[in-house]
Amino acid sequence: MARRRREEEEENLIEKVIYINRVAKVVKGGRRFSFSAIVVVGNGNGSVGVGFGKANEVPEAIRKGTEKARRSMKAIPLVYGTIPHDVEGRFGSGHVVLRPAAAGTGVIAGPAVRAIMEAVGIHNVLTKSLRSTNPHNVVRATFGALDLLESAEQYAQRTGKDIEQVYANYTVRPAPVAGPAA
Repeated sequence: MARRRREEEEENLIEKVIYINRVAKVVKGGRRFSFSAIVVVGNGNGSVGVGFGKANEVPEAIRKGTEKARRSMKAIPLVYGTIPHDVEGRFGSGHVVLRPAAAGTGVIAGPAVRAIMEAVGIHNVLTKSLRSTNPHNVVRATFGALDLLESAEQYAQRTGKDIEQVYANYTVRPAPVAGPAA
């Protein structure tokens, strides 16, 4: 029963290849090429993982990266299709800023961060990648930021804010409905 459930979950996973790098090693007979791939896997509902795969062929590198990403999946707190609060992640020279956004904003992000946000299931977020453009550093900085996220309730308690103040940043207020004139 548990095995069938795991197989069903794996079928619904979103897999995205973020970057493929070709590496040439010069040997006596010429050049030997190998490939590395960064792959992100998510369920579109708050769970995501990243994997780095290396092989002599591109499909094999992607397969290895996908397997590693599935093993490294972790849960991310979401609120109304966005993140609960502002957060910054750093790795090496990579620096990524994530901010919650109101409904209808969309994913404002570069290609590496966008792939991660779509795999997690975040539909409205503002991001900025500062300093490094290296996909390895950007991906790891983004995951560093996602690791720092806490639920809206935990954030409200830690900062001393009322939960309604936290939710006010990204909830959609229903438009008032005009009733019949009296």
